[in-house]
Amino acid sequence: MGILNVTPDSFSDGGLYDTHQKAIKRVDEMIAQGADIIDIGGESTRPGAESVSEKEESARVIPVIKEVVRKFNIPVSIDTRKTEVAKKALDAGACMVNNVDGLKENKEFGKLVARYDVPIILMHMRGNPKTMQEDIKYESVVSDIIEELKGSIALAQDAGIKEDNILVDPGIGFGKTTDDNLKIINRIDEFKILGKPVVLGPSRKSFIGNVLNLDVNERLEGTLATVAYAALNGVSVIRVHDVVQTRRVIDMIKAIKDA
Repeated sequence: MGILNVTPDSFSDGGLYDTHQKAIKRVDEMIAQGADIIDIGGESTRPGAESVSEKEESARVIPVIKEVVRKFNIPVSIDTRKTEVAKKALDAGACMVNNVDGLKENKEFGKLVARYDVPIILMHMRGNPKTMQEDIKYESVVSDIIEELKGSIALAQDAGIKEDNILVDPGIGFGKTTDDNLKIINRIDEFKILGKPVVLGPSRKSFIGNVLNLDVNERLEGTLATVAYAALNGVSVIRVHDVVQTRRVIDMIKAIKDA
């Protein structure tokens, strides 16, 4: 899953693709590099980020989604917490929803996804992006997240979302310490107990910078090490900025496993 942030303030690529022309060019590049899905977001969810209005978020993402759907033959996912943005995106041709709230903040969101009969990624996060890193406490991080994702799955089921349309994401960097993130990745295979495809988004995140003492733009190798570990341990979807390198790592691991 290739990341396209049409935002001015995302932690890694904020401002790089905030014009229509730049965004479409980046999608073209990611497809050529081997992306299977394009995940488009118009609101930064970096730690401490302020929310933007539905009107502003829609203005950022909807024209891009329409153009991507018109121009390219690739599934588009909308990364949003807002029901109205998700509706407009699905009407514009998106065919998947990435919800960092895990449906816990908005019951109407689940009903919308059920109505459109599309896949949804239920991510784990406590609080919201602005506050999520302020008070981090887990009894046992992996067990706690599994239990909380069970709650998100139950919300999806109650909303009428089909079982086959549910994916789960433990939410690397969303209300977790560096040690928490490392434990989640180390034990990523345990999330299979939920019976859903597992999504992982480790790309360029601060836990890599903290381990290797590197700036955000120097975290490629750390990201790829995480990608390799995830691919070997049953993760179904890997969400990244660096598509071409990730594709090569995944393809090489697949070749080794299939030999």
